Amino acid sequence: MQVIVRDNNVDQALRVLKRKMQREGVFREMKRRRSYEKPSEKKAREKSDAVRRARKLARKQAIREGLIAAPPKKERVPSKHPQVLPATTSGTRGT
Repeated sequence: MQVIVRDNNVDQALRVLKRKMQREGVFREMKRRRSYEKPSEKKAREKSDAVRRARKLARKQAIREGLIAAPPKKERVPSKHPQVLPATTSGTRGT
């Protein structure tokens, strides 16, 4: 996994890295490996994961075919830190 640091902005690069690791399931894997998992528990977990994936796939297929209604779209929440626009200077003063 690789993240490019631009303009020495390490904080942004860390956020990007965390997001990539989250998508890849690295954190979930680390949490799972903290303690030993018995083979029977592993089998049960993998089976439940497979069932969950199959249900999700079937649900998406049914939505595509129009058999069930799609869930309502979530409204986008504005970010906590609004984008700061640079101040513009004008050549004339308001005198």
